[in-house]
Amino acid sequence: MGQSGDGGVGQAFRAKAGSTRASDPAVAVAELAAALRQPEIGLLIVFLSSRYDLEAVAAEFARHFGDIPAIGCTTAGGIGPQGYVDQGMAGVSIAAGDLAFEVAALESVSGSDLRRAQKFAAGLRERARLLDPDADAERYFAFMLIDGLCGREESVARAFHDGLGGIPLLGGSAGDDLAFARTFVFLNGRFLSDAAVLLVGTSRHPFTVFKTQHFVCGDERMVVTRANPGERTVMEINGCPAAEEYARAVGLAIDDLDPMVFAACPVVVRIGDSDFVRSIQRVNPDGSLTFFCAIDEGIVFRVAKGVGLVENLRDTLCEVRARIGEPRLILGCDCILRNLEARRSGIRDTLGELLAGCNVVGFSTYGEQFRGMHVNQTLTGIAFGDGAPR
Repeated sequence: MGQSGDGGVGQAFRAKAGSTRASDPAVAVAELAAALRQPEIGLLIVFLSSRYDLEAVAAEFARHFGDIPAIGCTTAGGIGPQGYVDQGMAGVSIAAGDLAFEVAALESVSGSDLRRAQKFAAGLRERARLLDPDADAERYFAFMLIDGLCGREESVARAFHDGLGGIPLLGGSAGDDLAFARTFVFLNGRFLSDAAVLLVGTSRHPFTVFKTQHFVCGDERMVVTRANPGERTVMEINGCPAAEEYARAVGLAIDDLDPMVFAACPVVVRIGDSDFVRSIQRVNPDGSLTFFCAIDEGIVFRVAKGVGLVENLRDTLCEVRARIGEPRLILGCDCILRNLEARRSGIRDTLGELLAGCNVVGFSTYGEQFRGMHVNQTLTGIAFGDGAPR
């Protein structure tokens, strides 16, 4: 499905955001609809708790918004005008004419070969370019949402990146409030599991795609000596049971390992000149560790510690302002482990205020995608400003 328009250059980028903590689907969608309502909506984006009755949510969206294009996903928490939103909904409407796009869903991603995913992305790219033939290639972006439990984010992100032919890609993995049972993406009234939604768009307003993380790595190198990459599970590190060796490295007992510890002390893998986070999801009964990202035998990593999360976010938002001016909207994919780390450190309200102050609408993810990479414990985003193209 495509949406085109000729948003007036020099006019404001028209986005209306809202959030709700109402538990009843009818009440929640009604409250969100009241906040998002504006003339000539071109796109709706919604992030919601998996605890809602999703069929009821879809029916209420149809009742309030009809056939307006809509995308979204279930989450491990939302981000909206009030900051972090637990077990609720957050969303945004974008006015028709301020964004031209093509969007579609790729289903059965766990059984999909890379050629199919690459061809899917390339087809969306070509259709999107027909919406604004005069736009340069750098005036496009791609936004993906994917089932956070499909286990194929790495390969799908890479295939999408290749098929997009250089269009910058960002996105996030759907969550389910840390239940790790089932996650869904949303497209035009349908909630889909084992699927990815891809939007390829352009705007006549300035925008910028970004990623940030905040870690200092320790000196000790650790080697994965036995793993099951398909299950994202590591059985041995340095020839020892994985959980035991990780606990030793962070100075804790195995029984002390929990999501808060994993949020504060992820592992980092160096690829080229860049560090990429590989966060731990859980300790298994057999002493193995399951990760949010793929990790293979022979990989060398170091334990890292998050430092200066508030300062890092503030600096990142300042860089965004320097590129496009005051952002009218930032779509943000923020790892759930950043959320947990902030909660543990007592700074979550401060982070939420910073995000809300820059008009961030997004969600706490089970992983993030950026330019063909699937990563953890990062914030990926796209920010839209006012005025003429750069």
